[in-house]
Amino acid sequence: MKILIATSTTDFDPSEVALPWQILSNAGIDVHFATDTGTMGAADEHMLKGDYFGFLAKFLVARQDAQDAYVEMLNDSAFQNPMPYSAIKVEDYDGLILPGGHAKGIRVFLESEVLQSRIVDFFAADKVVGAVCHGVVAAARSIDPNTGKSVLHGRKTTALLRKQELIAYNMTKPLMDDYFLTYPITVEEEVRAVLADPADFLSGKNPIRRDSMAKLKRGFSVRDGNYISARWPGDIYNFSLGFLELLRADT
Repeated sequence: MKILIATSTTDFDPSEVALPWQILSNAGIDVHFATDTGTMGAADEHMLKGDYFGFLAKFLVARQDAQDAYVEMLNDSAFQNPMPYSAIKVEDYDGLILPGGHAKGIRVFLESEVLQSRIVDFFAADKVVGAVCHGVVAAARSIDPNTGKSVLHGRKTTALLRKQELIAYNMTKPLMDDYFLTYPITVEEEVRAVLADPADFLSGKNPIRRDSMAKLKRGFSVRDGNYISARWPGDIYNFSLGFLELLRADT
């Protein structure tokens, strides 16, 4: 099986890219990459180093397992040689992952009309699609020309919660201005706006502690057919194993 992880060239969240890559690769899945430029990407350095976060670093920075996975991924030939969005051929893949990030470099990923058209094609082909955090915005903005509506219209989903985004923004604003607020509108507000019913957005339990391979129940993900979504890096093990399960069930 072969899947694609699409992200921006800069500022993507290291946990939301590297841990799915590691989990899926270890399970024998052939993982490929696409970026807006078609050149090797780089994660948000603040999420790796924690500079400017002060005492908040231990709550906000990528945890050690994600950092280790990221270092490992940097040596992966597929990661080093991504394709541009325009070269994506949906028929070549069994699934697509849309990870997030919140620094401003992620906007090219979220705003790419080329990528949005490919996302529409993945949904139309009923391929397995996973989206995490801001990655759900990329799906929400993908409008099916046959319906004039988002590919998420009529589906249940989750995404980065408004309260999560605003807490991080308000805590770091004195040091980092609007670093944690990618757009004036929050992720949850934008995603809810494209759904058929407000009740289709599921928040899950309070996202306090990050999940792990041993503690999957700490994480939260939502499945609707071949689509799976999650809220933040703290859900990433739950999300990745759920994505893998959908892949295996679909083949």
